[in-house]
Order: sequence, then structure tokens, then C-alpha cells
Amino acid sequence: MTANQNQSIPATMTAVVLTGHGDFDRLELHHDWPTPTPGAGEVLIRVAACGLNNTDVNTRTAWYSKGVEENTTGGAFDSADDDDATWGGAPLTFPRIQGADVCGEVVAVGEGADATLIGKRVMLETWIRDWDDPMNLDAIGYFGSECDGGFAHYTKIDQRYVHPIESDLSDTDIASFATSYFTAENMLNRANVGSGDTVLVPGASGGVGGALIQLAKRRGARVVALCSESKREGVAACGPDALLPRQPENLRAALRSAIGRDTVSVVADVVGGDLWPALIDVLERGGRYTCAGAIAGPMVNMDLRTFYLRDLTFTGATIVSPGVFADLVGYIERGEIKPLVAEVFPLQNLVDAQKAFIAKQHVGNIVVDCR
Repeated sequence: MTANQNQSIPATMTAVVLTGHGDFDRLELHHDWPTPTPGAGEVLIRVAACGLNNTDVNTRTAWYSKGVEENTTGGAFDSADDDDATWGGAPLTFPRIQGADVCGEVVAVGEGADATLIGKRVMLETWIRDWDDPMNLDAIGYFGSECDGGFAHYTKIDQRYVHPIESDLSDTDIASFATSYFTAENMLNRANVGSGDTVLVPGASGGVGGALIQLAKRRGARVVALCSESKREGVAACGPDALLPRQPENLRAALRSAIGRDTVSVVADVVGGDLWPALIDVLERGGRYTCAGAIAGPMVNMDLRTFYLRDLTFTGATIVSPGVFADLVGYIERGEIKPLVAEVFPLQNLVDAQKAFIAKQHVGNIVVDCR
């Protein structure tokens, strides 16, 4: 291992460790957890900050299990099955350090890794691939799920997932981007969003929602955002063309009043739940629906006649193609997108961070300071 000569790397570190699916007591704070050692082609990163996202909560609570039908309120473990409790439908190995959205400094490299990375501030790409077949969907894992992540003082990863970044933004700002904006850009790619589109964004106050607004506007699309009254000011700062209530009584009428037409070409959804039939109903003929979440509930009612008679296209958007993360880093460095940090919690208060995340009273992203 080649290390930064100006920094000593301790044998143990502080980390928050997930010991199994369940309540908050499954998140254990340790001050003597072994510091990882980078293997061949890997780098060791001193974590400065790590963003919190839905995957962290959903994995802890086993919400991805098919036995769960409720929204993402953190209590899913009572009805979940551990055998299909992760995003990929397979059992998770414990103990596990979660946290995908790392911003930190490379402090050491393993055999064969690029020593010029030492000392660089980096972001980490979150999808762990088989590099011999990078789009083999059955051979892809998620950083902080299928391997240890960033809710710790140190983490390690293959150097191919490491992206140096040059920006005046703070570490906590940088840590707010990865999953939310990576997910949003993937959704827009799947729906082939361009300058002629009108995009409806339910749940616009969340991290992905705010990212969808900014990234769709970057493409020249018109954006209509849905959010609660208490969050209008924060969502408005993202720059949507129109803001509507979170659950309009009559979505078609609300659209007509706001933009002069009662349909949209694209719905970019991470919400699902009771509003879902209305979202599909406002898609124009030939419209596209793209989905990367179901925070209001995964079970929805659908009239298949709307789907096929209007020639609609539905796309799921989970695994992101290679190259998209590098695009995202470029957007950040050029100032084309901005961070939306709602609150920062110290690492030892990760449970409080998850409670705030589940309460959904914030606009944007919650970040954990890991220093």
C-alpha cells in the first residue's frame, strides 16, 4: 500500500455499522472498527462527508421486500422478508457500513492503483460493476449495500469508481449530489427528455425531485413541480416553470391554469402512491413515464386502457449506464447544477439524520459530516 506521507492512517476508525434489518437500534456506532486496507487496484479514502438517501433507509428497514406494501416511513421491517430485502432482491451480508454519496480525499492506494490520486478530493460513482460486462444487470452492486460504504472515517473502492473534482463547493455540498442527481439524470435519459418536453415532477422537494428540476431545465425542458405549501420557497429556488400543490384535487385543471394545457409529455416520478393514477392520466398521447422510487407507496391502481390506447412508454430507472457519472461531475464543475443541502448531521448522529430524512420536512438533501 502506498500512502500519503503527510498523514498517518490509524488501524481502527469510527464507523456506523448496520447489524441487520430492523429499527434504529440496528445502527451501531463503533470507535474501534478496523480501517479498510486497499487491495490491488483500490484506493483508500478519508471520508469528509457522505449524503443520506432512500437506499440507506430502505435497506435498513427491508422496504424493498415484496412483502412490504406501505410507504417509506421506516417501519417496513415488521412485514418484510430478509431473503428479498435489498434493492437487488437478494439477502444482504451483515455487518455492513452504509452510505454511497462520498466526498473525501484519497490517502492511500493499493498495488497497481494510480498513486497520483493521493491527495485529490474525489466523488465516488455508486454502481459497482463487472468491468468485463459493465451493463450486466445481474452482476451489479451498490456502494454501501453490496460492499461497505461511507458512513465511517475511511472507506475503500476500486479506482475506476473514483472521480477527482475541482470545485469551490464545500465537502458537504459535493456529498449531496451523487445518488440524487445520478438517479435524476438516469431518469431523464431513459425518458429521452429534450427541449420540446414538459416534465411533471411529483415530490419535487426531495433530493431527486430538486435534481430533476435542475437537470430537466438544463436540457431546455419546461418543468412543472408538485410540492406542499410549506416547501414552495425551497422548491422555487430550483427554477421550475410552474409550482402546483403536492396533491391537486384536479391535476388536469391545475395544469391548464398553470401552463395553458392539461397534459405533459413526461412524468418523472419517485413518489407513486395514491396520486399515481392522476399522473398517468395527464400524460399526452405518446407520453413517457419514468420511475425511480415509490416513497408514497409501491402499490398503485392502473387502467391498462390508458396505457395502450395512448401509446404510452413506461421505463424503470435504477442502474445507470457508464459515463453518466462523469457527465454529472462536469455539470458540477461548470456550475450548471447547484447543491440543495437541507441539514448536516455529525457521523455519531446518523440515527437522528435518518429520523429527519424519514420525517420529510426538509427540502433537498441531508448530509452526514464524517470527519
